[in-house]
Amino acid sequence: MPGAGCRVPGAGCRVPGAGGVSWLVVSLTIGIVGLPNVGKSTLFNALTKNDVLAANYPFATIEPNVGVVGLPDERLGKLAEIFGSQKVIPAPVSFVDIAGLVRGASKGQGRGNAFLANIRDAAAICQVVRAFSDPNVVHVDGKVAPADDIETINTELILADLQTLERAIPRLEKEAKLRKDRAAALAAAKAAMEVLDNGTTLYAGAAAAGVELEHLRELHLLTTKPFLYVFNVDEAELANAEFLDELRALVAPAEAVFMDAKIESELVDLPEEEARELLESIGQSEPGLDQLVRVGFRTLGLQTYLTAGPKEARAWTVHVGATAPEAAGVIHSDFQRGFIKAEVVSYNDLLEAGSMSAAKAVGKVRIEGKDYVMQDGDVVEFRFNV
Repeated sequence: MPGAGCRVPGAGCRVPGAGGVSWLVVSLTIGIVGLPNVGKSTLFNALTKNDVLAANYPFATIEPNVGVVGLPDERLGKLAEIFGSQKVIPAPVSFVDIAGLVRGASKGQGRGNAFLANIRDAAAICQVVRAFSDPNVVHVDGKVAPADDIETINTELILADLQTLERAIPRLEKEAKLRKDRAAALAAAKAAMEVLDNGTTLYAGAAAAGVELEHLRELHLLTTKPFLYVFNVDEAELANAEFLDELRALVAPAEAVFMDAKIESELVDLPEEEARELLESIGQSEPGLDQLVRVGFRTLGLQTYLTAGPKEARAWTVHVGATAPEAAGVIHSDFQRGFIKAEVVSYNDLLEAGSMSAAKAVGKVRIEGKDYVMQDGDVVEFRFNV
């Protein structure tokens, strides 16, 4: 049991409290949406290496599947070598696979609102868009048209938010008459209605319309979330720069990832060397799945800092701009409350030095206080009082 001045090497320290450790881990949750038969479940299977049903008919996904994967981070392996860590724990990323949406989902068509509700707690929405041709895989609308598919999904999300606001505004009006502090929420809700009525998502249009999304947080509106796009393309099209640019333009300024979901599902079952050879054969340097996870982190303004010791080398997720005490709080709330200081070295400096003792000898290890803003790749040891 730690006392005053407990140090946290590798985040393996126990803290007081009923039942031992209570971890407060910040993680990224991405909801995967798309029309039926666009490759969502195939993508999800590849992401999580789970055996989720992937069938050639609408609504093969009946309940939302949730899988947790690690953020690809080669730095952790190097840290494990330096510190002799027994295991490596990457930053977690959760994916929620939602049943295929169709036109009218917001009004109950297909699986309807039940599935829209499943992504309300996601931090970002990933739209999987079909851009491959295969006569053996039916398209719910009878044709492959990425722009139309994106419009359909966006429209259903917008309509769902309009319904939420229509129900909320009368309540907010009553509350605003009794409490002045509810006026801002009411004004934001009415302004949001105007943005959505124009066919624009709140994530894309709120700022220009002067809508403060913070006032709408309690409503869990779907279109306030950042959007990512995965275009499921044929293997041959992965090398077609002109075609990919056309798809990218459909969703700009949002980020787009291009992959062949079938190949991605094959990659996860191959030995590392064979997987690398397959990627090289199609002109890719890394799996599209790795790109997707990184894009998700970047879109949400997240980064990782690292801890290491004999037990584990681990990556922790924090928002860009987080201070040292806030970062300590991700490991445990007591670490933030009792924060004293942090011993910090950048990953690159540590790798170059070869060990913590060598990094200290050349002055690369710093003692930082409560105002220090964390940087991606910081290797940290926290000291705190409990």
